[in-house]
Amino acid sequence: MERADAARNRQAILRATEELLASHEVSEVSMDRVAAAAGVAKGTVFHRFGNREGLMRALVESRVESLSSAMASGPPPLGPGAPPAARLAAFFDAVVELATRNVKVMAAFEQASTDRLNSPVYLAWHAHVSGLIAAASCGLDADLTAHLLLGSLHSDLMLHLLRTGETERLAAGLRSLVRTMLG
Repeated sequence: MERADAARNRQAILRATEELLASHEVSEVSMDRVAAAAGVAKGTVFHRFGNREGLMRALVESRVESLSSAMASGPPPLGPGAPPAARLAAFFDAVVELATRNVKVMAAFEQASTDRLNSPVYLAWHAHVSGLIAAASCGLDADLTAHLLLGSLHSDLMLHLLRTGETERLAAGLRSLVRTMLG
């Protein structure tokens, strides 16, 4: 169990990072600046998160907790009980919504990430997407197709569409792709 002071520091660091990302360019959000804004020593930030990538990963993970919960036990179509194609479309809608609300956080994670394919968020999303594709019994290579679909979320095009307010176009395109792919 995490000590109360450690939990407070963690929350202060994540909150400071988010506030800095809201008011500064991603490249201007250094570990020094985060530590100062959080009111903790720079060593505390490094001890807690390891490096900039670890800090950005923790921030992204804090943003996807409610999505993960909804995927596992929420109401259909995002949660169990809906057909695979409907769940997959709902998943991509939810990811686009999450990314829309957290564009700078997602961009910072993308920029800092050196091993995205092994991040806990990516691994969980890949398992979910590949499981839904396999459950649809559509003859696709579920593992590879899941990687291809998720890879489309990690692109300059997606960030461009989010930043220019074309989120509905992005969501509609992903829904169309899912419908076409899974019939």
